[in-house]
Amino acid sequence: MYAKRFSAHHIYIISIALLIFAGLSSIVIGPMAISYKQSLLALLPGDHELAKHVSLVIHQIRLPRTLLCFAIGAILAICGAVLQGLFRNPLADPGIIGITGGAGLGAALAIVLFAPLTASFPQLLNFAIVPIFAFIGGAISTVLVYRLGTDKNGTSVMIMLLAGVAITAISGAGLGLLNYVADDQALRDLSLWSMGSLAGATWTGIILAYCTFGLLFSYFYRHTSNLNALLLGEAEARHMGVNTQKLKRNLIITCAAGVGITVAVCGPIGFIGLVIPHVGRMLTGPNHKTLLPISALLGGLILLVADMIARSAFSPQELPVGIITAMLGAPFFIYLLVNQKSQMS
Repeated sequence: MYAKRFSAHHIYIISIALLIFAGLSSIVIGPMAISYKQSLLALLPGDHELAKHVSLVIHQIRLPRTLLCFAIGAILAICGAVLQGLFRNPLADPGIIGITGGAGLGAALAIVLFAPLTASFPQLLNFAIVPIFAFIGGAISTVLVYRLGTDKNGTSVMIMLLAGVAITAISGAGLGLLNYVADDQALRDLSLWSMGSLAGATWTGIILAYCTFGLLFSYFYRHTSNLNALLLGEAEARHMGVNTQKLKRNLIITCAAGVGITVAVCGPIGFIGLVIPHVGRMLTGPNHKTLLPISALLGGLILLVADMIARSAFSPQELPVGIITAMLGAPFFIYLLVNQKSQMS
């Protein structure tokens, strides 16, 4: 079990300070040079005699992207923390157990089927139809994985992980088929979206993401005591009065909804939900009352850093942020696998 090395209060303060600095840096970094002073002045109310093009870039491009980064990273991180707590395994992750793959296939299906609406009703497509299809895809894949991994003896994490691999493979095949049949416009949209990118941040998407984060966090936090009870084992949790099957069902479906929204807004972004809760437990311990807030802060922070790397590594060209998170997260996943293997042997 992870040792609690620092007080949660100190970790919160440090994380918030780093998050504020990363947020300002995210506004500064980009093809056009903008100083920290200009960024601060642009964020403060009043007329500060900034050049019009500087103010436009900050308020219309970089600030929305920065705000969306935090919300998406926080949603993925708290969903990962909840799933890892439910299954008592640090390998559980929305991407690894198939939620991201199913949500991605649902969103891609909406993009291709409703491509004619892109020009006439972009808001309807991006913030109604695509999120709904993403949620349905994520929910279906989640139910399938959960059913395959659950029997009368409980839930097998290993079976769920293997089922998640199968669902992800099927989703990948479906995405390949959709790329093959899509027209030119839909194909371009799919290609950019499928690698995960925050470049198209809009205020509508930001509102959707923050509303989702607020609802998810408040719902998950109400169940922190039950999640802590599950850490002792399902039998012990049932003796403490926890309806474990109902709790799993409700939280898994809620996680599917949250991940579906993130996939619809910015495409699939992997490994945030795997790495961040693990780091949070190393810092503050396994208690979900402290783990959820620190996961939200660290998730937003790490995705901001990854997005800045994506923008600056090959400037003026930009990498999809999903590539950066995969490069950072895949080695960590291998480390966890090796660690799990050594514990089993």
